[in-house]
Amino acid sequence: MKKALLLINCLVLAIGNCGGPLMMRLYFLHGGKRVWFSSWLETGAWPVILFPIACVYVHRRKTQPGAKLFLMKLPLFVASAVIGVITGFDDYLYAYGVARLPVSTSSLIIASQLAFTAGFAFLLVKQKFTSYSINAVFLLTIGAGVLALHTSSDRPENESNKEYVLGFLMTVAAAVLYGFILPLVELMYKKARQELSYALVMEIQMVMCLFATVFCTVGMVVNNDFKVISREAREFGLGETNYYVLAVLTAIIWQCFFLGAIGVIFCSSSLLSGIVIAVLLPVTEILAVIFYKEKFQAEKGVSLALSLWGFFSYFYGEMKHAKKMKPTTTAETELPQAQQVPIRLESA
Repeated sequence: MKKALLLINCLVLAIGNCGGPLMMRLYFLHGGKRVWFSSWLETGAWPVILFPIACVYVHRRKTQPGAKLFLMKLPLFVASAVIGVITGFDDYLYAYGVARLPVSTSSLIIASQLAFTAGFAFLLVKQKFTSYSINAVFLLTIGAGVLALHTSSDRPENESNKEYVLGFLMTVAAAVLYGFILPLVELMYKKARQELSYALVMEIQMVMCLFATVFCTVGMVVNNDFKVISREAREFGLGETNYYVLAVLTAIIWQCFFLGAIGVIFCSSSLLSGIVIAVLLPVTEILAVIFYKEKFQAEKGVSLALSLWGFFSYFYGEMKHAKKMKPTTTAETELPQAQQVPIRLESA
């Protein structure tokens, strides 16, 4: 059951990780200029999580008549709120980078978060590394580095060198910060003083996105984004109706990303969540080539191969580890039974 849940979360994460950057870039390509509004869309669809939470609550009421709607206790709520505010700041950094950089370049930089995730996971949650996981991190990082060979040719037209460099630095900062957030969520799971379930994970996701949205809403108010959204919609290159449709779809797709990311952490680890995000980089690159007519150099093909190699290396190592654990578990369960036999004979 947990493996099936892990697979579902990986698929949800894939939808958000590949679709989110493409939808956000589409907004900026056709006249969108509001960075705070774009960052707000990354978590603004948090009320969507209320629907599955309500469904789980109805099911829980059948077996537990006095069950509460929300399972989260105050310490976990406070921790989720703090991480949510950090996530909101990370959303702004990332949105600023996407506004200035092509999808291929921003995705490349974000893929470097895997190295930061691995480092912070080692420091915060004492993540144990095997030769296979180290190999996966190395290959995925090299795969991202290969893409850097042609980033200069992807620089947008009519953009100053200062804007490009600032967008680059903002995206690097977003990668570092999100590499810290993933292990921080795993640490919160381990330190939680209540039993974790997937229903509780959804509540954590909702609270994190709620406070991230509040953070971005304050930014929108300060930047006067609410006053110009209607005007920007009228001047949008794809039309006013498509402007609002794009905004809604972007918010929903990004919600898939965040739910999938913390779901993978719940089912496995923050390292695996970072690996899945990194391995999807070439997929985003290919989609950018298809939809935005970006160039597909040989380096992108090499990056795709290295990323898949690293991905399968990690799972091969996990399978071998699982096989080693099974005989040990069997021996531990059989040992007490074997020790009981002579005791019964002596008493006889």
